[in-house]
Order: sequence, then structure tokens, then C-alpha cells
Amino acid sequence: MLSDESRAGSMGSTGDDCRLSVVMLPWLAHGHASPFLELAKRLSRHGVLVHFCSTPANLVSMREQLDPNAFPSIRLVELQLPALPGLPPDLHTTKHLPSHLMPTLKQAFDLAEPDFGLLLDALHPDVLIYDFLQPWAPLLAHRRNIPAFQFLTTAASSAAFFCHYVIRPTEEFPFPALSLGVKENLEHIATMNRFANGMSDGERFFRCMDRSLGFVAIRTFREIEAKYIDYLSCVLDKEVLPVGPLVPDGDDDGGSGRDRLTDKDRETERSIMSWLGAKEKSSVVLATFGSEYFMCKEEMREVACGLELSGLSFIWVVRFPKDGILPTVADGSSSWATALPSGFVERVVKGEGRGLVVEGWAPQRKILSHPGVGGFLTHCGWSSVVEAMKYGVPIIALPLQLDQPPNAKLVVELGVGMAVRKGRGVLGEFEGEEVAKGIRDVVVGEQGERVRRKARQMAGVISRTDDEEIKVLVQKMAVLCEAVKRDGREVM
Repeated sequence: MLSDESRAGSMGSTGDDCRLSVVMLPWLAHGHASPFLELAKRLSRHGVLVHFCSTPANLVSMREQLDPNAFPSIRLVELQLPALPGLPPDLHTTKHLPSHLMPTLKQAFDLAEPDFGLLLDALHPDVLIYDFLQPWAPLLAHRRNIPAFQFLTTAASSAAFFCHYVIRPTEEFPFPALSLGVKENLEHIATMNRFANGMSDGERFFRCMDRSLGFVAIRTFREIEAKYIDYLSCVLDKEVLPVGPLVPDGDDDGGSGRDRLTDKDRETERSIMSWLGAKEKSSVVLATFGSEYFMCKEEMREVACGLELSGLSFIWVVRFPKDGILPTVADGSSSWATALPSGFVERVVKGEGRGLVVEGWAPQRKILSHPGVGGFLTHCGWSSVVEAMKYGVPIIALPLQLDQPPNAKLVVELGVGMAVRKGRGVLGEFEGEEVAKGIRDVVVGEQGERVRRKARQMAGVISRTDDEEIKVLVQKMAVLCEAVKRDGREVM
């Protein structure tokens, strides 16, 4: 089904014969869709017509990030997933998705293959840009003589780490700074290699890589990951093309203007920024752990303990899945406050007034860009890492799953952050005292001065990056199209 935004230009080349048209198909996660959309914006500025394809549940947030007047060459296209038990349409996204439904979502995405093929027939783009979990997508494109390449939204270092231990499990990773420990390296790869619809994530990943025509694009830049980009290319035997950090311009989190935010979002933003405006420079810690990981009560207790013991002001963003796990209070309503340790809100938030706890959404980039923020307690999702680096905010790394432990190691290697000491194992338990120590060391401690200085320097490095990577990408896309038109392409 084509959305209203795409009908006006659903025949990709109609009225646009002089420029490339692409279809983009990200995985159904905010952390993937957002960098895909940012890449779409950069491509559109270079004359590329973009059809951005996702489920209606994901396109809701994409519309909030996209001003159609500023980006008339980006058209949103709805992909309807089949109905599966326990997975209503509002959960056709990983945002707020209970973890036990993740395999079901992947299965539903797989079952949308025929409908995506019909979309390709209707849009007939010049190029398909796809993500890491849908190996059927490039096959559909190749069968229609459409060149397709993969865009990785992860760091090159974490992708290289994963590929190395899948392809060469008996060999040590050649970059010791990212090693998690001999036993832990393989254990961590095992935790990332989950099964859904009869296929492991690793198998999906490598099939997507193999079917990427000519090269694999990746969200990073050579100034911070040159050796990892080169090694990933070596392991895959395929060119790896960095396209930049892709952090949106400006500090808004609701699109090109504040009018893209809901009334509730605007009120949340006003409240946060007013509170933050009264704080001294570099005195506040932002604590947030992504849109897909939901802390258990024990983890929330330790984070609360760490924030309280640190003695510093903080903004803590808490999130819960859409399965009714929010505890109920006496009147039968739900409240995030009841999920926190007893007395925490009364002592630290209401009493001392040095903390804000926000449920659900907060304007992360706007907060990070504020001079009052002096540290970022984060899970080290790649988007959060590059945003912190753009705004020169030192990182307190608390990785929780997936690619986050290697990302945290990279943060330490680059010198822009320090890691919270955890228990045994890659994803071991953490204690509030160690969270507090990590916060104080990075934000006000003497040994954190080097980290704070490196973070400021990194902001300068990112500010000097230009659009050259996008120009190269557009040129390579044009070459792919010409080669396919000239020589054709065997069905893979």
C-alpha cells in the first residue's frame, strides 16, 4: 500500500528522469529508521528522490522528524505486515515492544516479502538501500534488475568484531582494545545471534552482506574508525563505504521545527529546558538507555542509587514496554514512580530538587547540546555515542546488550568516555556505587579531565566533517545503475 505522501510520485522516474530514485527499507527499530531517514535527507539534498518504506507504526515517528516542505523529495511509503497472534499493528516496531515478541516481529517482517515486491513494481526505483535483517529484500530487487546495497547503522568496530568471531572463532580479534576477554568474546556473540522464523540473526546478517552489490555503506567516518573500516572490508572481501556520523543538523528532536512535536512533547521539552537553564555549566548528567531496552526493577534500583550517591544533578529518562508492566498505585492508575526505589523521588527529585525523572520521550539532542550538561550515562547505542561526540559530552558507558559492549570499548579507546565497572561477564550486573563513581570520575574527577578535553576535541572533529562522503555515495550509486543497465545482473 502506498501512503498519501508517495502517491504523487509513486512512479519513481515520473517527472524525475534526470535524477536517481531510491527505495529505503530499514529494520523496524527507531535506532535504525532514524539514521536511514537522516541518510535520506542528505541524499535528497544531492538530487536523489527517496521513497522511505516502513510500517505505519514506524512512520508515525518518521513524520515527526520530517518537514515535507524542507524535504519534498522524500516520500513515505507504508508497508503493511500480516497479522500474527499477539502482535497488533501498533507493535509493528521495536519501540515499546516486549522482548518476547521480537521473534514474532521478525517473522511478520519476513512474511511481508510479497507485498514489498509489489511496492518495488509500483515504484520501480533505480536503487534499493536495505538493512541487516531482511536478506529477501535484495533478492527481490535483483530479480527486477534493481541494484541493491546494504546500509549498516552500526559502528564499523562492532560490525568487525561480530564478523570476526563468526568467521574466525578460533582467532583473537586483532584489536585488543575491543576485546571483552577470551571466553566473553564468544559468549557475547552467542547472545547477539538470536533465532526467528527458522533463521539466526547471524545468518540474516551475512546473507544481507553477501547480497550487497558492489559495497556496503556504514554510518561512521574514517577519523575515528579507519582501521576498523579497513578490517571489516578485509573480512567481508567487499568495499566498506563510510557515509558519516549522520547526526541530524540542529538540536531539535521533533523534525525540522518545533511544530512537528506533539503538545505533550512540547510541554515536556519546556519543562526540561527550563529546569536545565537554572543549572551551572557542565553540572548535569543525562541518563538514558535507548528505546528498546527496558530495565528490570533491580537495574533501575542500582541506577537510582548511583544517581543519588553521585551528588550531581541529573535528568533520567525511564521507559517501559507496552505490556502493562508499570506498577499500579492505590487508585488503580500506573506510575513510573512506583517502579523506582522507595523514597527516591521524595528525597532526590522533590526534596533536593536536583533530579528530573521523565517517562518515555525527552529531547535527547537538545539536552546534550545544552551547556549545563556535563556527562552522559548511556547504554552506548551507536546513535547515542555519535550524538554525544557531536556535542562534546563525555560518556559514562553502561552497556546492556547487543553491540553496546564493543561500542563502550571504542568510547574508552577514543578517550571520550569511561566505563562503569561491572560484575563478571560481558553483561554482568552493576552496582549503584560503581555507577556513582563512574559519573563523578567523568564529570568532576581529576582523572576525567582528559576525557572531558577529548570529548570537546571530538566535537571539533565532527563539526569539520563535510558532505564529501555523501557525494561519493551518490557517485557510486550512479555507477551501479549504469553497470546494471549495461551488463545486467544475474539473479542471486
